[in-house]
Amino acid sequence: MRRSVALVAALSSAGCLQTNIDAVDGAFYAGGVRKVHCAIDIDAVTRNDDASIDGGLDRARDRGEVIELFAHRPGKTVSWDTVEHVFAGARARGLPFVTYSELATGAVTGPGIAFAFDDDAVDEWTQGRDLYATYDARLTFFSTRYDLLRDSQRAELRQLSADGHDLEAHSVRHLRGPAVVEDKGLAGYMADEVQPSIDRLVADGYPVQAFAYPFGARTDEMDAAILKQVPIVRSVAMTWGVVIEDPCPLD
Repeated sequence: MRRSVALVAALSSAGCLQTNIDAVDGAFYAGGVRKVHCAIDIDAVTRNDDASIDGGLDRARDRGEVIELFAHRPGKTVSWDTVEHVFAGARARGLPFVTYSELATGAVTGPGIAFAFDDDAVDEWTQGRDLYATYDARLTFFSTRYDLLRDSQRAELRQLSADGHDLEAHSVRHLRGPAVVEDKGLAGYMADEVQPSIDRLVADGYPVQAFAYPFGARTDEMDAAILKQVPIVRSVAMTWGVVIEDPCPLD
């Protein structure tokens, strides 16, 4: 979250306009083999308002694509009203929900929506179970700091999984990957942050198929290493395109 705040501050000071979600190609999946997926953050700090979200949902419907969106802590970093706006908009446009384990098969075709919550706000995620059921929303939860969760939180994740949601890996300590690689080398990053994040979930019965980069920070070298362990990785696609180089590779 500190990075998001800094980005918005830089954007405001530069006086630059944001890009509407429907113009950010990296956040839309048109089917086929795609190893590096990207999603747009809709936390309040990003200022991606309802109109921009609606434009993205319209594009997914009109072009037969899957739109990829994510947030972090519902009720705190993103309002439940915004979450419900996304879900209701998806239903109104006939966009079915797909999970990242399904995207990993390469067999998903649009239109659709892939919606994720990142990090470790398990209690807040669980509060949305009734809302998810109301809209037939199947989400992906990218989990970090899994080893630090309370037993009750791990039970909540098991309940979300039993509800039909997807649990995927998001590193051990949510560190910026390229910085760790610079300090410890790629092998050190894989050993400390990536592989244990996958292995601990697998050991608890979750068939991990995807890894989401903390902060969306990635390199081609990191992609190649992680894709030997899981079918797909997920970065981010920015709506601050004027200010920041988009970390999402357009393949």
